Amino acid sequence: MCELLGMSANVPTDICFSFTGLIQRGGKTGPHRDGWGITFYEGKGCRNFKDPKPSCHSKIAELVQSYPIKSCAVISHIRQANRGEVNLENTHPFTRELWGKNWTFAHNGQLSDYQGLDTGRHRPIGETDSELSFCWILKQLEDRYPEPPHSDRMTEVFQFIAQCCDELKKLGVFNMLLSDGEYVMMYCTNNLHWITRRAPFGKATLIDEEVSIDFQEETTPNDVVSVIATQPLTDNERWHKMKPSEYGVFHFGELILDNSLDLIDEPFAPKSIVPSS
Repeated sequence: MCELLGMSANVPTDICFSFTGLIQRGGKTGPHRDGWGITFYEGKGCRNFKDPKPSCHSKIAELVQSYPIKSCAVISHIRQANRGEVNLENTHPFTRELWGKNWTFAHNGQLSDYQGLDTGRHRPIGETDSELSFCWILKQLEDRYPEPPHSDRMTEVFQFIAQCCDELKKLGVFNMLLSDGEYVMMYCTNNLHWITRRAPFGKATLIDEEVSIDFQEETTPNDVVSVIATQPLTDNERWHKMKPSEYGVFHFGELILDNSLDLIDEPFAPKSIVPSS
């Protein structure tokens, strides 16, 4: 399986500390040797770095690790291939345009019988079940919202996406991260953790590398930074472990939506992708 890393913050923040821990799992402390990628949002634009080589040996990963790109929304992924060849087009995250925004997606897990998913105009470039499921979600969103939804309906939009994830979970393991640059969504099938850091900030130590940081020296009292990861990256902080079918949406660092809110009405649910018997 692969591993995910995401960040949502209320001020532009670098992810160098967490990324340093993640890339060690790409061939050094973990088996995820089949490529890695990371997307940073800057306004309406985004920077994408990908490499099909193991992250622990990647010169591009070294650049990202040492170059403190600051962003309010980040999606990252290290890959252990199970669908598709090890190459650049199959390397996560995947980015597509929808409603005039760059949407970025990364997936951890493996799906079966996914080849028949109707993706409409959103055609995958690579061969992975992950990219195909992302394209399917985008088609569901376009079918549900023929016109771009107003900003005050985004809660409803992400509730609908959660229902799409519930459908994809019927095909296998579907842990995912999704962002439009403003919101960062997480969905768990079996393995996903998150943490929100805010004042008073403390020290943290990575599990996979002998690196520590005192966040109080790097932040202001008003900063709020949430990090999502497949497995906790630090061993001296309290990470929240998500439950199966649990989801959450962060907006500039704050968790604004999760399963504690009722889903939208059933008529808006996506069509089932599992044939009835």
